[in-house]
Order: sequence, then C-alpha cells, then structure tokens
Amino acid sequence: MLSTLRNAWRTPELRKRLLFTLFLVAIYRIGNHIPVPGIDTNQLQNIATSGTLMGFYDLISGGAFSKFNIFAMGVVPYINASIVIQLLTVAIPALEQLSKEGEDGRKKIQNITRYSAVGFAILQSFTIYILIANYGALKDTSKLSIFLIMLTVTTSSIFLMWLGDQITVKGLGNGISLLIFVNIISRLPFQGYQIAGLQSAETVNIVEVIIFIAVVAALLVAVVIMSLAERRIPVQYAGKTVGNKTFRGQTTHIPINMNSSGVIAIIFASSVMAFPETIAQFWPNSPVFKAITSSIYSPFRRNSWEYALVFFILILFFAWFYTQITFKPDEMSENMHKSSGFIPGIRPGEQTAKHIEKVLSRVSIIGGIFAGIIAVFPVILEGYTGFKGIQFGGTSILIVVGVALDTLRQMESQLVMRHYQGFLK
Repeated sequence: MLSTLRNAWRTPELRKRLLFTLFLVAIYRIGNHIPVPGIDTNQLQNIATSGTLMGFYDLISGGAFSKFNIFAMGVVPYINASIVIQLLTVAIPALEQLSKEGEDGRKKIQNITRYSAVGFAILQSFTIYILIANYGALKDTSKLSIFLIMLTVTTSSIFLMWLGDQITVKGLGNGISLLIFVNIISRLPFQGYQIAGLQSAETVNIVEVIIFIAVVAALLVAVVIMSLAERRIPVQYAGKTVGNKTFRGQTTHIPINMNSSGVIAIIFASSVMAFPETIAQFWPNSPVFKAITSSIYSPFRRNSWEYALVFFILILFFAWFYTQITFKPDEMSENMHKSSGFIPGIRPGEQTAKHIEKVLSRVSIIGGIFAGIIAVFPVILEGYTGFKGIQFGGTSILIVVGVALDTLRQMESQLVMRHYQGFLK
C-alpha cells in the first residue's frame, strides 16, 4: 500500500488528483466547525450515544449532528436516495431498462438519484427540526429561524453531494464514500480520549484496554480478509469462428464478493431496530414511547441480549434479501448462454440459473453471519463490559476497510494504465 501511494505521488497527474482530493476534504473538515446559529448543542450530546437513527447519522457524519454544524445531515440524504433508487431499479421496469443501457443509462439513473436526494434532504431537515425541538435545543422557535435552519442543512447536504461528485470525477476514489471515511477516521482521537477517561475513572483497567485493542485489531484483520475474499464460479467459453478468425475457447470465472452486502444489511437492520424508538421520540410523553422503552419490549432495549439476537437475525435476513434482489441469476445465465459460455458440469439455461442462485444464497448467508458478528460485538461490549459510551461500531470498520481497499484499487489501476510495471509488486 505504501509503495502504491509513493508511486502515485511520483506520477504528476495522480499527484494532482491526490492534492485535489485532499483540498476538497480540507474544505469539508473546515465546514464541520461552522455551527448552525440558534441551536443549543448541549441538549444534543445524548444523541451521539443513543440507539436511534440519529445516533447512526451522527456516527457517519463525524459527530456533526450532535454538534449541529452546517454539515449536520452529511451525505445521508444521498445515501438514502441511492439505496431507494437501487431497490426501485429491480421493481420498476423503466429504471431496470435504463440500468441495461450502459454508460448513458447509468448517468440518467445517477441524475434521478441526485434529484431524489434533494427531496430526501428537505424531508429529513424537517424531521431533524422536530427532533431537536423535542430535545429542547431550539433557542428561537420563530418560523424564520426554523426556515433558516432547514435551508442551511439542506443546502449544505446538496453541496456535499456536489463535493463528492467532484472528488469522484477529478480526484481519487469514490467521493461520497471518502467523505464518510474521513468522518469516521476523525472520531478516532475522541474514542481514544473516551477510553483514557474510562481508565482514569477506574471503570476499566489496563489489561482490559489491551484486550479491547487486540480484539479490535483482530476484527479489523478479519474484515480485510472477508472484504478481499470471493467465491469464484468457473465459466468455460467454447471456441468459435467469426469470419476468417477463429477464437479458441477460454476458461474464466464469475467473482462474487463474500461480504458485498455487509454494510447495507447492517444499515437496514439498524434502521428497523431504531425506527420505533426514533418515531416514538417525536412524542416523548406518549404511551407508545413508554411502552417501547420499557422492559416488556426488550428487543428494542439497546445493549440487551434480546436486542443483539434480533439485530443479528435481521442482518442475516437483509444480507440474503439484498443479494437476491441485486444479483439476477436468470440474466447471468442468459448472457452466459449468448456468449457460448457454460459452467462445467451444469446444463445451460434453467439449471445454470439455479446453480448461481444456490451459490449466491450460500455466500449471502456466510457474509450475513460475518456482518452480524461484527455489528453485534459493540452491543455486547457496551452491555456486558465496562466500556460504556464508546463510539465504536462494526459498521465503521466495514466502511473504513471497504473505502480504503476501493481507493487503493483505483490507484493501482491508474498506475497500471500508465504502464508502471513493477511498481505494484
């Protein structure tokens, strides 16, 4: 990795892309220190440690929500729009047809996603206003103040969407993913400060801290291995003659990542688990809120073993569900047949589609179990150890590793395109 970064820096064009990326990231981090006027942030500190959706948003925004700066919503509206449009692509024939039209269709879908993100940003800004009002964080409840707050966070979110696109086009890596990556990394010093505070308060001892660091390092290594692991389906292509040319048969494979749906499954499961409490907080004095937070409804009581069990099952289900709707065995089998390809030992057509579906189901279950273990570990850690209030999540590890590996792959591909043989060895 270090050699790849060094060689990328030596290449003038890649050096410009790196500097451009760092410049835009610096602008983003500066914006994270510009507060929205009219908000009492002291009333929002509990959001960071809550199990609600806003707690998750605060995590991927780098603490911007609990501090309520101009980037309080971050790129969450764009993420929500991307997930919804991706799911609708399977359900709506018009969007499905666009997805098959190559680069032009992809651009149209991306434009639809951007416009949808604006709508999500407006809706979410109003939801945030209701939430911070319930927390008693509004200093001024006039209509003008509310309008300015909603306008500020909505405009800033749209600006971040544009900023991410600029990084993707003129920089290195996926811009939106890099912004989330920077947010998560920026919280590491604060997490270290939290652990030091727990040790100084004698809540945990030095041995427990060492064990904690060792376990986190082991999880990090496991995530890297699973992110690089793939199930390869062998494919044999028959030889054919086109005009005066004869093409020999060749053997290749279809790579299926073992943990392709891990982050999405955790996001879906987290949303389902946090949704009842989040909605109930709009009416904190209602019987619904009291019922959800009582011990009777233990699956919604965070840091309990019941919560961890339901959370794990939901992650497993969504990993399988997301894999089933994004991968299409019938189309893969049909395209393979059109290219004179076949899986050795499997008959073309329906049998091939069933075989691919069987492999996908097994891979999704393995990936779901792994993602579930990663996601449930912080819940168990906080519920049954002395590490209380630590802003540590399995989702963070999956995102950080995934973005880092993807950015590194893009750097390597850029170097290979410029014929720097030997640099990647």
